[in-house]
Amino acid sequence: MTSPGGVLPLAGCRVGVTAARKAEEQNALLERRGARVEWAPVLAVEPSRVDEVGLRAATEAVLSRPVDIFIATTGIGVRSWFQMAEQWGVLPRLIAHLDSAEILARGPKSVGALRRAGLRELWSPESECFEDVLAHLRGRSLLGVRIVVQEHGQSLSTVANVLRRQGADVEVVTVYRVEGPEDPGRVFGLVDLTAERKLDAVTFTSAPAAASFLETAAAMGRRDEVVAAFQADVIATCVGPVTAAALELWGVPTLQPERARLAAMVRALEVELPLRRSGQSLQVAGSSLLLHGDVVHLDGVAIHLAAAQHAVLAALAVNPGHVVSRRELLCVLPSGQAATEHAVEMAVARLRAVIGTKLIQTVVKRGYRLAVE
Repeated sequence: MTSPGGVLPLAGCRVGVTAARKAEEQNALLERRGARVEWAPVLAVEPSRVDEVGLRAATEAVLSRPVDIFIATTGIGVRSWFQMAEQWGVLPRLIAHLDSAEILARGPKSVGALRRAGLRELWSPESECFEDVLAHLRGRSLLGVRIVVQEHGQSLSTVANVLRRQGADVEVVTVYRVEGPEDPGRVFGLVDLTAERKLDAVTFTSAPAAASFLETAAAMGRRDEVVAAFQADVIATCVGPVTAAALELWGVPTLQPERARLAAMVRALEVELPLRRSGQSLQVAGSSLLLHGDVVHLDGVAIHLAAAQHAVLAALAVNPGHVVSRRELLCVLPSGQAATEHAVEMAVARLRAVIGTKLIQTVVKRGYRLAVE
């Protein structure tokens, strides 16, 4: 956790934390790495409130007619719904009713909740993104098809209307609603710190929290400033792709670990933040390129470069998007390289083999440039 010089990796960094659940654990992980934490939970500590009256009415509506497609969006939603149905004495009937439908599940947590109840999903996207569930249905004839959608805490009215536009008969089951923060003033303060670029990063561990943060910024008239800050100086750090999608919808680039786990998210930030502070970060051909010594981080993956490869990339990065001639690149190659333009061509070819062919463009008869446009 400590660098070779004994300095904590996040020393001097200021990180905003938006989580309510497991906030103490996350704050401790960051503080042990030297970060100064600004904690402002954007949702209530227990954000999921079941509307029993509304849920029972929705359940009776679901049971009133056959269901063709059932879409499960969250594990907690499926479990809460079935627990309430058991209290009302209708769970066996509800399970049998849904079992006859084509079941789609947004991700592994909803899959697990379904299987514990004896139901089996027909399909689930690897991405865990609800947009991919919609894409799975797009292009199908849904005329007269009855679809039941389990809502995931935020309104899915837009989604329902999209499916209705395809001719579907849609029933939305609202299991719970996400409650706002107990102390909105702290959230206002975190929005201000983000908009004014006084933070190095902000962490998000749920899609509703990410959406709520931007909604608060919009209500304060600062959403554009917050988005601009995330695009330039503040790292929006997400626990996984579902959370990230709520921010990327607004053009916010995100940092996320390979595995959607809290410790992995903090570890990703521990690696990225020091590099951002000491290295050169570029957006090239839709990828994040970070230069730090003889190491380049491509979309968060560290790649060690040979001396000639590093020299070429560093020269191209001095003025991203501008053409650098072969003669100019020849001048930056390490001593001992053959003094011909063929040596430049070989260095570029080997660099492309490591970081991909799309990042470096050949400009005929002129040279090479980074594909930043």
